[in-house]
Amino acid sequence: MNAKFEKLGMKPADILLPRDCDMSRWAVVACDQFTSQPEYWDEVDRIAGDAPSTLRLILPESKLNDADVEEHIADINRAMADYLARDIFKTYQDAIIYIERSQSDGEIRHGLVAAVDLEQYDYTPGSGSLIRATEGTVLERIPPRVRVRKDAPIELPHVMLLIDDPDKTCIEPITAAAGSMEPVYDFELMMKGGHLKGWLLSEDQQNALADALTALSTSEAMEHKYGLKGVAPLLFAVGDGNHSLATAKTCYENLKKVTPQDQWADLPARYALVEIENLHDDALKFEAIHRVVFGVEPQALLEAFKAYYPGAHEGEGQGHTVAYTWAGGKGYITVPEPKVQLAVGTLQNFLDAYLKEHGGEVDYIHGDAITDELGSKPGNIGFKLPAMGKDQLFKTVIADGVLPRKTFSMGHAEDKRYYVEGRKIR
Repeated sequence: MNAKFEKLGMKPADILLPRDCDMSRWAVVACDQFTSQPEYWDEVDRIAGDAPSTLRLILPESKLNDADVEEHIADINRAMADYLARDIFKTYQDAIIYIERSQSDGEIRHGLVAAVDLEQYDYTPGSGSLIRATEGTVLERIPPRVRVRKDAPIELPHVMLLIDDPDKTCIEPITAAAGSMEPVYDFELMMKGGHLKGWLLSEDQQNALADALTALSTSEAMEHKYGLKGVAPLLFAVGDGNHSLATAKTCYENLKKVTPQDQWADLPARYALVEIENLHDDALKFEAIHRVVFGVEPQALLEAFKAYYPGAHEGEGQGHTVAYTWAGGKGYITVPEPKVQLAVGTLQNFLDAYLKEHGGEVDYIHGDAITDELGSKPGNIGFKLPAMGKDQLFKTVIADGVLPRKTFSMGHAEDKRYYVEGRKIR
């Protein structure tokens, strides 16, 4: 391995790609999408047919709680073993793949596929690791996913990590050189997923990438970007797939318990394949996720909101401002001198306390119009939050540990990562 990557928590990987197959039938969307739309996965099954497909190597999360889930998992492991035995894959050794993904809005998103070191990842809030979760990890969601991964010989990634590179020093120079790079795939994704192209990084490009990432993770860079001195460097923040990465971490930690320590460095399960993207990619959009509270007395809730934060008042002002809609009208509440970085945190902390004491339910809503529509019904109230600025993401994770749950959404379901590349983990 290139020695420059040793301290970065990532490295090139022996990446598996299928040879001589229909890539449009091979690649399917992340397993945690369209969980309430079984007809979507039925159509994916029809398109894939008998061709080699990642559909046979993953478990859609809509099936995670099926009575016959263990049979599904056994089928996946058999399919992986079969693909390996039939020599379906070509191995690209010590590889990093640069990709361009056409989205549903016509914009092109840029990324790198590489492996990250799970020793350098910690999803515990307040962790000082190089790779951190952005939202709270629900521990109950990990064991079912561990059952899928623990005996699998191959992993396929839908995890997306973000780097905070406003000067565009890491990925963008590779974009400029793509025309002269070795292509590895170029195809249309099924089910309105857009288009995907991939190229191999040269050794010189890998070296330059390592240098650029090293510069991003210095204490000087942390102070310059976030105004914070003496903080542990945060290089990679999980943008999508945190529970999948937490599952990989758990499987690795379990394996360490039965493996001599001097062999940990050689465990394939120590690493996880991911896609890395620049937070400042123009195609990457952050959308706010609003709240609608059901089964409450809206006026009493608003009064409680203001009482919860001394100095909070009606109307817009300095601090955190949250818009609200209920049957009695619309308005704003401003909380001056907030104790957390984001308005969503200010609101969510209050709602958690209020609903625990008074009852009611909260739902997480995309879009202003539907929030207003639902919030204006009797017994409901909707809260609209400002979109989080990209410059707030890393600083909030460093300062507050993790973001409040359901802080932001990154793209539509069909724009999520598709499974393409694989890696042996056993």
